[in-house]
Amino acid sequence: MVLYACVIPAALVVAGAGVVWYPPAASGRGTAIRLVAAIAAVLLAQLARVRIRLGPALVSLGWGEAALVVVVFVVPLGWVPASVLVGVAISQVIFRIAGEVRTPLNMAYNAANFTLAAAAAAGVAGLVLPATRSLSNPRIAVGLILAAVVYTVVNLVLFAALVNFHVGTRFSEVIKRSLAGKVFLIVGNIAVGLLVVVTGNVDPRWLLVLPPVLWLLRQSYSNRLRADDERRGWQEFSRATEALNRLEERGVAEAGVRGAARLFPTATIEVRVLRPDALWSYRGGGESAVVSGPASSAAAGPLTETRPLQVGGAEVGELRVHFPEPVQLSPREQMQLSAFADALAAALHDAASHRELQALSARSLHAASHDGLTRLANRDALLAKGNGALRVLERETAVALLLLDVDHFREVNDTLGHAAGDQLLHTIADRMRGYARGDELVARLSGDEFGLLITSLDGPAAADEEAAGLTQALRRARELVDLVGMQVEVAGVPLAPECSVGVVVAPAGSVDMTELLRRGYIAMYRAKRGGGVIGWYDGAGDDGSTDRLALLAELREALSSGGQLVLAYQPALDLATGAPTGVEALVRWQHPRRGELLPDEFIAVLENSDLVGTFTRYVVDQALAVATEWAAHDVAVPVSINLSPRSLLDADLPEQLGELLAKHRVPAGRLVLEITETVVVPEHDAISAVLDGLQRLGVQLAVDDFGTGYSSLKFLTRVHVDEVKIDRSFVGRMVDSPEVTAIIKATVDLAGDLGVRVVAEGVETAEQKSALARLGCAAAQGYHFHPPLPAEKITGVLVNLARASGARVIPLRSEGAS
Repeated sequence: MVLYACVIPAALVVAGAGVVWYPPAASGRGTAIRLVAAIAAVLLAQLARVRIRLGPALVSLGWGEAALVVVVFVVPLGWVPASVLVGVAISQVIFRIAGEVRTPLNMAYNAANFTLAAAAAAGVAGLVLPATRSLSNPRIAVGLILAAVVYTVVNLVLFAALVNFHVGTRFSEVIKRSLAGKVFLIVGNIAVGLLVVVTGNVDPRWLLVLPPVLWLLRQSYSNRLRADDERRGWQEFSRATEALNRLEERGVAEAGVRGAARLFPTATIEVRVLRPDALWSYRGGGESAVVSGPASSAAAGPLTETRPLQVGGAEVGELRVHFPEPVQLSPREQMQLSAFADALAAALHDAASHRELQALSARSLHAASHDGLTRLANRDALLAKGNGALRVLERETAVALLLLDVDHFREVNDTLGHAAGDQLLHTIADRMRGYARGDELVARLSGDEFGLLITSLDGPAAADEEAAGLTQALRRARELVDLVGMQVEVAGVPLAPECSVGVVVAPAGSVDMTELLRRGYIAMYRAKRGGGVIGWYDGAGDDGSTDRLALLAELREALSSGGQLVLAYQPALDLATGAPTGVEALVRWQHPRRGELLPDEFIAVLENSDLVGTFTRYVVDQALAVATEWAAHDVAVPVSINLSPRSLLDADLPEQLGELLAKHRVPAGRLVLEITETVVVPEHDAISAVLDGLQRLGVQLAVDDFGTGYSSLKFLTRVHVDEVKIDRSFVGRMVDSPEVTAIIKATVDLAGDLGVRVVAEGVETAEQKSALARLGCAAAQGYHFHPPLPAEKITGVLVNLARASGARVIPLRSEGAS
């Protein structure tokens, strides 16, 4: 109403002012004819319109620009608004008489709209047009074109304001969609207007040819605009249906509301979904949020278009489109509404099916992982969830499993019946469920067996420190026995249930749930055999541990997959110059569950398996690959590998090592194999053959942990070695023990006489380094110099050491050594 109150009076004022203030220069029959012709042109331009629907609004696109060009050229500029006002007003009356629904207020606004646009156009034309209307003057064409453009812009702005106030469509959206379909028409209208002006001045009889031309243009406009509108409509429909691809009812229903609102922007959309227990409503429209709640029972009103939502005859719900005023939907809109309802029904049906499948799957999963009687987790769930809990714990975290067996349960079943037995089990389950803490897992393992996994014991569970964790677990077991033993009435008979509990405590990284259960049963049977209530697992008499088997299987997988077994490199340095003399490769196992394992934790398992050869080749391959990088940086020091005793029984070892050396193009002299003296002291032809093959290959041999065996001297007489490594146990005690110092001195002197290089292991202090240097030891390694380093760091360290020592790398053998 505010818009009407501003626009209509303004148009009347402008039209009246133009007539009063700008009378025609000459009056008479000619002037009257021009005025009548101008009004007739406006009237014909309105009647010969092209109508399209812009969203909910029916838009009329006439020949207004063409008529405006004629009116501006024919009549005085002051009379232009009045001429347009009269012509448009007459057309509005004719439309009303023809049956179109038009209120007087709407008719007045339409006439005022065109009048104000014409007044603006006349004002612009007055600034450009010359006083004499001669077609030879180019200012005529420029002024008429500018007037038509201004007329179109003002008309479009006033129309967009009306649509925005009236039906809520965004102002920018109206402008965008109107221009998208009207640019071609505007250009054509201006061209027609200019053609009429020129033709009328040259020979008015040529105007008789215009009607068929205008009719053809009108059909072209109509077809083009309808095609554009159809295309936009189906694009909106495509986007609306595509948005229905959801799996949840709410998502589908909300997409249905927004999609229908795109097709009918002025309407309020309601999607009513038939649920098993109620009829649910999702309602929204335009830019408003979708609101959901129970659907009302009210019937659809006269301004509402409804479509049933059905799939295969089954009722899914209903789609309601509430319009603010009576609307006659076009055939295309009727088709789109029906097709969208079908797509929405199918999407809602799929969402309901998905919901039922999820519920069924959840019930199935719950039934597969829970005990039907007690609703506790079953054995499978305990294994799966328990293993998951163990994997996320720190490796040394203490965990405990309490395995509970109800004593004399068969007597309860035989005496009171199975229903009474079920009642007793249900009671025990409820008590254990209430006893368990937040992160603990309770399960029913079989008929009268229950388990409680505890993952938050206070004490550690390392092999030598597990007493604290076991104390906590035993305390929990006693509490559980007391809780289960509380009196309960079953089938009218008071019972005090008795039970036996097996307790096992272990580090989380050392076992899995299968092993915990096995140990728990051993502890529980020990309690039953001993006549006690609680038994615990201590490993005594248990020769069936699965941990070694599991570790072997995991080691096999680590070798096949790669990435878990990595090498760390510790350099040995010349004690006089600080130059690197070699590097020892030390293997580390980055276990995904147990954490980092040192060789002592898995070598024993490896030695008793068929993986020794595979493991040796893997380690040598990795070490030679890194040693290649050292040579590229002019630090061609050898790399040492600890050789398994069993490897010396492998006749293929020399050939395999030769292939790896050739693969990495590393000279054989840069590979050092460290063996222990106790391995080769016994006379064994196979070992001797392998040693001979290694010497022919040219690799170096070193004696590891020299002096710790019982036949050190005999070893040196049987095996040609290049290096002796003094064991760290001697180095650690040499400062405080003259006896150990004497042994090291004797070893160094003996090695010197034999031309063998000596390397001391485990040097951790400067005092040890100085003492070794005084004894004549040439080289050493240990944390005092460098800890074992990853592959990506060792090359840089070697380069720096070589530079610091004057770029002099000490070879493995001394000059003249045999």
